[in-house]
Amino acid sequence: MSLSEGAMTSPAPFAIELRVYYQQTDAAGVVYHSNYLGFMEAARTEYLRSLGIDLVVLADEDAAMFVVHRADVRFRRPARLDDLVRVTARVTQAGRARVQFLQTVLRGDECLIEAEVELACVHRHEWRPIALPRRVRAALENDPR
Repeated sequence: MSLSEGAMTSPAPFAIELRVYYQQTDAAGVVYHSNYLGFMEAARTEYLRSLGIDLVVLADEDAAMFVVHRADVRFRRPARLDDLVRVTARVTQAGRARVQFLQTVLRGDECLIEAEVELACVHRHEWRPIALPRRVRAALENDPR
């Protein structure tokens, strides 16, 4: 799979399962909206980890960090206390200094949340955009998903 600027396709997204706990809900037992961003962050982090990318090592050795540049979140249905949800992460585009993900939060087959999240790769100390480190680009290019 090539990571040229443009759309990337993959047959099945990476996914993790999470349980909804009290601290993630409001008084009505519904997941508080900002907690979905944390769910999606966990899925992206575990996706990168599954590719052999350790974000701490990346920051220490390459001075590279990912920051959320943009998030377009569509809330469809609420997750509730004690739900088991599946959170997906699929790379849809990668540029020189950015990676775009399509992410979902699902309860069974029901889509609760759909989001496009764009990460920018920045220098750890200078907070300016930098090119994706070679190891990241290689891992994304070799991902069979």
